Amino acid sequence: MMKNSLLIMFLLTFSGMYSQENHVKFLVGTNTNTCKSEGIYVYDLDLLSGNASMYNHSDKVVNPSYLSASADSKIIYSVNESGEKSEVSAFKYNKESGAVTLINKQNAEGSDPCYLINDDKNVLVANYSSGSISVFKKTKSGGLNPASQIISHKGRSKNNERQASSHVHQVQFSPDGKYVFAADLGTDKIYIYNYDKLSDKEMLTIKDSVAVRRGGGPRHLAFSPNGKFAYMLQELDGVLIAFSYHDGILRKLEETQVVDDDFRGEIGAAAIKFSPDGKFLYATNRGTANDITVFVVQADGRLNYKASYPSGGKGPRDFAIDPSGAYLLVANQNSNEITLFKRDIVSGKLTLTNKTIGICSPSSILFMP
Repeated sequence: MMKNSLLIMFLLTFSGMYSQENHVKFLVGTNTNTCKSEGIYVYDLDLLSGNASMYNHSDKVVNPSYLSASADSKIIYSVNESGEKSEVSAFKYNKESGAVTLINKQNAEGSDPCYLINDDKNVLVANYSSGSISVFKKTKSGGLNPASQIISHKGRSKNNERQASSHVHQVQFSPDGKYVFAADLGTDKIYIYNYDKLSDKEMLTIKDSVAVRRGGGPRHLAFSPNGKFAYMLQELDGVLIAFSYHDGILRKLEETQVVDDDFRGEIGAAAIKFSPDGKFLYATNRGTANDITVFVVQADGRLNYKASYPSGGKGPRDFAIDPSGAYLLVANQNSNEITLFKRDIVSGKLTLTNKTIGICSPSSILFMP
């Protein structure tokens, strides 16, 4: 009898561990001004079946269009994109319950923040409409102090409709954390800042800037997992630039693109991310194409085009690959849905599944450890 009881306990424990190991949580940031949304949603993804279910959500958070998690995954930071009234928020995240609870929020000190990053000391925010960067010191609880530094970019480029002034679209840490890179869609430049996270007022000081093709519109920069290369996706012309990288210096290797040479539709390149093993680079394009393109990353940092796949919806603003590399999820903002692709970890190939998550205007996807 005792042996049977012990066997049952072992099987139950093993079953629970097996079940937990094959589930992963992910967060979704949304735009709340176009349809009904509570803001931030927490989902559970079953890696065996590909089924995703809503686990929890925040309470009436305004336009949390981009999310960033602390290193220990206990704090979530979000922008609150709302014109000149924009804010930045900090939330406690409970891994077990999926609860997202507001700690505090601060004025973004810029208009329409669209991207943010954080380390153990600071939260850095890219303000699109005002063309600025705001830096916030963290409190001991992980909350936000008022902005300690605000940097404004000046300038314009050739597209009178989209580039009449600076539009900072992303800030990104260098692999070693010594520098911060800012992609400015409005000025067609990548700004490189020295980063002193311990400073009280001047965390960022300009080091250099890199000009790209006029009218391209730099949007998102991604560093390779080995830290040797960087890739800039340009929103307005769909060009993808490969750079070698070392100690704050970018050197261009080549240019490719996410559209064919004879493409005549609207281009709206959006997100760019690596597979977990660093062998593949994926990029989305909205506009007319509404697709996601995969490139093979060569040893020298150059890219080989692999394939393009319809995103399964409209407006693929963001996407994320689960930590195992098995699934790729696309946030189709304009069609109010997240589509799930099965991903071949050897070839990088994507296969659209029949699993779709209906959600108001998804704009950011973040997998949690």
